[in-house]
Amino acid sequence: MSAQTQYYGTGRRKTATARVFLRPGSGTVTVNGREFDDYFPNEIHKMIIRSPLQITETVDKFDLMVTVEGGGASGQAGAVRHGISRALLEYNLELRDRLKSAGLLTRDPRKKERKKYGQKGARARFQFSKR
Repeated sequence: MSAQTQYYGTGRRKTATARVFLRPGSGTVTVNGREFDDYFPNEIHKMIIRSPLQITETVDKFDLMVTVEGGGASGQAGAVRHGISRALLEYNLELRDRLKSAGLLTRDPRKKERKKYGQKGARARFQFSKR
């Protein structure tokens, strides 16, 4: 068995985690064993995911195999983008400046704020009634 070259990156966003494997190929993307367009039907999510590849001009150089879990579609798309960016760094460190200036290497720290007791939500209050 020959060792196939592949580059790995872990991406996270909100509560989603993505494991991304870049393998030299023609640009096919599989997410959780499904086709890319099937898993992410939303055009904006597709655009978000492709951005690191477009910035580094490696769109049709790699096949992507992605495993993503947790969160919703938006969080998962962000996690995949983060994972791709990290995997591209593993492939070539010279791409760091481009990815960094586009803000693709920074883990987005924003998470859902917890609901507080005696309140309706994280910030929302129950309506006050004087009488």
